[in-house]
Amino acid sequence: MTAAVYRFTFSEDATLDEAEMTLQLSIFAVEGLFGAARVRLEFSYFRDELNRLILVDGTNEVGSTIVRIFASLLLRELGENAFR
Repeated sequence: MTAAVYRFTFSEDATLDEAEMTLQLSIFAVEGLFGAARVRLEFSYFRDELNRLILVDGTNEVGSTIVRIFASLLLRELGENAFR
C-alpha cells in the first residue's frame, strides 16, 4: 500500500476545471476495476482554487490507481508543463 497524498499544482495555462474533469474521468475508469461503492468509500481528493492545486489521496490501492491514471491523462491532455 502506498502511504502518500499527491499534490498536483497547475500552471496558469491549465484550467482547474479541466484538471478536475480529468480526475473525474480517472475515477470513473477505476470504478470499472474496483466498483463504484469501493471507490466512493476509499477515495478522496481536495481542490484548492486559490493555490491552483488538487490533493489526491493515494494512501490505498484505489487511490494509488487513480493517481497513476490521472497523471497519465494529464500528460496527454494538458501537457508536461501544465502541472507538477
